[in-house]
Amino acid sequence: MTELTVPARFNGPPRSGNGGWTAGALAALVGEGQAVTVRLHRPPPLEVAMPVAEEDGATVATHDGAPVATAGPATVELRRVEPVTAEEARAASEHYPGHAHHPFPTCFVCGTAREPGDGLRIFPGPVADGADGTRAAATWTPTDSQASYAVAWAALDCVSAWGADLTERELVLGTMTARIDELPPVGEEVVVVGGSRGTEGRKTFGAATLYGADGRVLALAEHVWIAIDAKEFS
Repeated sequence: MTELTVPARFNGPPRSGNGGWTAGALAALVGEGQAVTVRLHRPPPLEVAMPVAEEDGATVATHDGAPVATAGPATVELRRVEPVTAEEARAASEHYPGHAHHPFPTCFVCGTAREPGDGLRIFPGPVADGADGTRAAATWTPTDSQASYAVAWAALDCVSAWGADLTERELVLGTMTARIDELPPVGEEVVVVGGSRGTEGRKTFGAATLYGADGRVLALAEHVWIAIDAKEFS
């Protein structure tokens, strides 16, 4: 039986898995090198072996008999978020809103309480509006322990929520579609850019792009975020 386990290291909220990492780990079972859509039905548990099975053409991870995440080939065409330079992204990180307020400071991706080399410490700050409207950007230099498909999905995760101003509207990932064209090379400073693409009720729509040092597109993603009360996830 195929199983999916989210190690405690890869948390988002303190008691559940980071949405991007969980989605990427499940997407890898659908097939790397293609665009995959993953829907999270409930907070992914940590350190729990979740059975994974094919159901009605989808790849489904369950816990206690209930679906946690569902994955399948994407049916939408991903669009890149307008790029910024590495210099602009580094400057933006100096104004990362999460330093003043963070709903999940131990998040594997953007948590300020994570140590270097443990969490990704991707700290997206605001950049000038472009064709995508509100954007946030940061740089990230992957280490050997971060060179994986699931981590690449994680790196694309939180940035669009910060582009939508996560400090005013607490969000968790609902759906993520991503395509990894090239894993971010270890030791290469890459640029992560996220853009907000509007809201509808409790939903916030966003997108993210990973750019290599030479400006090449490494990976693309789009997100649907769900507004929540962070206290319920702590």
